[in-house]
Amino acid sequence: MTRTIDLDALIRGCSDTSSDSGVRLHAELEPLAGPGGTVKPAVYAGARFQDDRRWASVDDTEPVHVIVIDNVPSQANRLEDALRRERESVGIPEFVLDLSDLTHLPSHLPRMISSLQFPHRNADAYLRDAMLDEENFLTTKTGKDIFGATAQTCGPLIAWFPQSLLFGFWQSHLGKKRTNSKHARSWVSEIVGWQPATAETRIQGMKGDPLNLNVDTKLQFDSDDQTKWDITTETRTRGRTTEGKGTRLSEIGHGQALFRESEETPAAVSFARITQHATLSFAQLRRVGLGDNRPDADAAARALLVALGLHAHNLAFGRGFALRSGAELEPRTTTATWLGGGKDELCDAGDRQATGNLLQNARAHAEAAGVPLDGWSRQVLLKPKVQLKKTILETWPEFED
Repeated sequence: MTRTIDLDALIRGCSDTSSDSGVRLHAELEPLAGPGGTVKPAVYAGARFQDDRRWASVDDTEPVHVIVIDNVPSQANRLEDALRRERESVGIPEFVLDLSDLTHLPSHLPRMISSLQFPHRNADAYLRDAMLDEENFLTTKTGKDIFGATAQTCGPLIAWFPQSLLFGFWQSHLGKKRTNSKHARSWVSEIVGWQPATAETRIQGMKGDPLNLNVDTKLQFDSDDQTKWDITTETRTRGRTTEGKGTRLSEIGHGQALFRESEETPAAVSFARITQHATLSFAQLRRVGLGDNRPDADAAARALLVALGLHAHNLAFGRGFALRSGAELEPRTTTATWLGGGKDELCDAGDRQATGNLLQNARAHAEAAGVPLDGWSRQVLLKPKVQLKKTILETWPEFED
């Protein structure tokens, strides 16, 4: 009989005395093009994939070549973004750095940066360099509580940054003599492509031009603002004059140009199979506590985090999803396993409605147990400090039209 993941199971599994190890989720994924269709893995510095060799089965005689299509940090970011998109229904707390006063910013840049997008979560420099109601956020009570919190005194993080207790944090941007607490992630997820047909193919091509403009034409322009350029016998770039050497016309979008070897990137890859593997560690979550010797409240807080993780997973990956251009996948089969003390059981993690209900039940139980949930269902607007605003303006100056 398949075990149901309900609130009672989460509370028991997360208690200090539990011998349960956690939950494991496994999905077989398929490209939209079908089995064997190509998928674009993440590309890193040096135009490289994240290659590895892994054991597919205990019965294998040797490990097989795999490429990590989406790695652990990236998966955590996608789960956070799914929670951000569904913030109102989820009720997760959110700080928003409001940049709407900087009306000149290019349209591709955000006017609001959510705490669910902060690269370092509660330890992020954008939070450190923010103002709340004209006061330095660090000096407010909420700011002091958040920046002083640890996994063992997690009340402010449960209240304002519960995602940090799932996906980890390292408070390393305050200085060597200030708080430097860290907490390892309890949720680990990856998408892996097994036995790539080849990983050597490179994308090649040519950018065309209907008028076939003369690529030997010499130009003068500012690389920061290519809307202003002219033909010249000299080339000036950032104040430097180069005699007799023209800047390429293709650099401002005109003329035909072949892809240079340095511009070639790895092509999408065909895999024998693609899997997603996610684990939620109760052992790691048992490091989380409110710090006031209330075991029932600690278990309630941990159960809330488990429910949050399960719901985020459903929101992000419970249906077809797109990782990046050329990496659209859909789950074909999904298996959940409850990792009990010495005995594993297949379990039903439920669909997004079921995990949404589980999350709300866990929240109500945590509130009744006295877990601090001050920030839940709240959105707090912050403004950038003067020095941060200056830095933004230095990076993105306002051009005259």
